[in-house]
Amino acid sequence: MVKPRRMLSAALMTLFGRNWITLFGGTLAGVSGLLIVAFLILGALGLTDSPYIGIMAFLVLPVVFVSGLVLVPVGAAWEIFAAHRRAARGEAPRQAMRGLFPVVDFNNSHTRHVAVVVVALTVVNLMIVSMASYEGVVYMDAVPFCGETCHTVMQPEYTTYKQSPHSRVKCVECHIGPGAPWFVKSKMSGLGQVFAVTFDTYPRPIPSPVENLRPSRDTCEQCHWPQRFTGDRLKVLTEFKDDEANTATKSVLLMHIGGGSSGGKGIHSWHIDPDKRTVYWAVDKQRQQIAKVRVERSDGSVRELQAPKDKYPAEAVAAAEEREMDCIDCHNRPTHIFKMPAQAVDEAMAAGRIDRELPYIKKLAVEALTAVHGEQGDLERIEKQVRDFYKERYPDRAASDQPRIDAAIQEIKAIYARNIFPDMNVTWGVHPNNIGHDQSPGCFRCHDDVLVDKDNKTIGQDCDACHAVLAWGETNPDILKTLGIQ
Repeated sequence: MVKPRRMLSAALMTLFGRNWITLFGGTLAGVSGLLIVAFLILGALGLTDSPYIGIMAFLVLPVVFVSGLVLVPVGAAWEIFAAHRRAARGEAPRQAMRGLFPVVDFNNSHTRHVAVVVVALTVVNLMIVSMASYEGVVYMDAVPFCGETCHTVMQPEYTTYKQSPHSRVKCVECHIGPGAPWFVKSKMSGLGQVFAVTFDTYPRPIPSPVENLRPSRDTCEQCHWPQRFTGDRLKVLTEFKDDEANTATKSVLLMHIGGGSSGGKGIHSWHIDPDKRTVYWAVDKQRQQIAKVRVERSDGSVRELQAPKDKYPAEAVAAAEEREMDCIDCHNRPTHIFKMPAQAVDEAMAAGRIDRELPYIKKLAVEALTAVHGEQGDLERIEKQVRDFYKERYPDRAASDQPRIDAAIQEIKAIYARNIFPDMNVTWGVHPNNIGHDQSPGCFRCHDDVLVDKDNKTIGQDCDACHAVLAWGETNPDILKTLGIQ
């Protein structure tokens, strides 16, 4: 065994030489290569899921590994040139000066040994680089990388994402979509975001809507088929009054979803009709104030509607950019959904997370949440307000219903934590939701009876075009009894 060890040692000495650059590069490559393999094994065994381990294993260490490999030939070249300079100055015998390029003679056993080592190391290096590159791309597409790496920056988006209907859909499937061009474009954009995070220059809150977002036909429509006819759907809204009994009321809507080839009847039938192209001009960054709308039909006809000239500043209208109407213009928060206090409390009570038997709990919870705006001590103020109310108004129940009150307080705090993020200046209503018209103008951004065409006609506000109201704010709607819905 001594001879093979000596041959390997001699081969490695020939490859790495005796200069510090080559030795340093070899050490970097060796150590980082071993760490990459170790992290790959840990990940495969499921022993770690930290996003920072992923950054180190698949983004930082591969750079160190490749840098070390580059230093090996750089050091060898430096050693050859240094020998030439020493010989030229007479500091070394001419016989010690080697040629600029190595002499490859496979008749020499030493050369063969070196070649075997070179081939073996090359195979190992290629395997490590390939695995690290592949895992790096996969990791950059992973949800933890998008949501947890820059914890403070993405905390609002990541928190709401986990509670959303798209919580099992990867971030990149909506923000990037399929294909290499948008992947490269997103990573180039990501470099700017890395610098913004590094130097703390990112905006708070993160602006919405996202500029230069890929058209929904390339992302949303990969799962949601716009040509599918949906027809009408029943929607039941449960709300609770501000009275002592927290009286539950129900509103029943028959939503005319439409879609497909339903002859233009229904919300989707009109807005995604392939025979129409709708463009609009918004004068604000959040696209809440619409100054002009144009509808182009396949037969060549065009209808253009504009707001009165004194509605918006002339310079804002002139600077407004044309945008083709997209799914995301109405479904602007399909995943990162921030709710207002009343809606969030109603949903928690309907689900039983807040006990509706507690007197005035709906009114109390909404008031406690509305009173805070993302400041230190908000959670303590919420708890104090709820506890003080029951101690003062219902002292007997404050003692007997302590577990119910505790559970209600925890849920109210949870509502706060899902919607308020002080470090990013995200508070109530910062991010409007355009579905419907409860939290923001929504539909009424265009259907506002203000935009008029050349014949002085508006888009219209016919509620029945979108839904039929079967019951509104009733405690026991007859329509639900008829349908057998509890």
